[in-house]
Amino acid sequence: MRGVGLLLHPLPLTRLSPPTFWRCEPNWSWVSPKLSDHLLWCVLDGRGQLELGGSQQDLRPGVCAVFQPGDAPRATHDPRRRLLVFGMHFETSRYGVVPQPRWGDVMDRELLNALARTSDSSYRRGDALGRRQAELCLEQMIGLIWDAVQHPTRAATDTVIDEVARQLRQDPGRDWSVAEMADHAALSRAQFSRRFVKQFGMSPAQYLIQARIDRAHQLLTESGMTVTQTATALGYTDVPYFSRQYKQRTGRNPSQEH
Repeated sequence: MRGVGLLLHPLPLTRLSPPTFWRCEPNWSWVSPKLSDHLLWCVLDGRGQLELGGSQQDLRPGVCAVFQPGDAPRATHDPRRRLLVFGMHFETSRYGVVPQPRWGDVMDRELLNALARTSDSSYRRGDALGRRQAELCLEQMIGLIWDAVQHPTRAATDTVIDEVARQLRQDPGRDWSVAEMADHAALSRAQFSRRFVKQFGMSPAQYLIQARIDRAHQLLTESGMTVTQTATALGYTDVPYFSRQYKQRTGRNPSQEH
């Protein structure tokens, strides 16, 4: 698919404009002449409407676009909910940098905002490292938009389930329950389990076991902790049971890892 290579290789830039935030004025509207370069355009707050070539998109936080030379976008907004936009112009010889459609709804708003802030502050330092950091942020934001375009049906709930899974991996020794995980995702236990299996190919309980075994392998091979210490740290009260689970999933006894 066009543009996938962008995520794997650096974006060759010949020019990058200063990253810019702007809160659109109450009477603001945008009727762009045909662009002479590429434009990253991300909505961080507010509501409005975007139009390009007869296609329209409601604007809300997380909706981002990548325009190419020749595009002539138009936009309006609700003056009671003024748009806050982050953007930058850039030139590149990379083929397929622009998705089709031009816009996508980025679900990870926290990351989007962090990348925008980092790009702005880094570029304005005025040194070579700052410019490179701004370029890397631009590449990441374009990657987020491509992901949103290619997976438009991904729901906010999927992002919450991703976060639950990250917490399991980060703290596998905690006494997790499926009910607690489901509450965090604002789902019933049955709904949560179905969505989790669809997303990760295994139940929450099996995912937690795998997270514990992965962490156990790291502790046994890198920390110098004993089998008993490792089992206890990861919530096992029965060391032989831990050893059986470890061997089932790794093919080795935990005592062999020292």
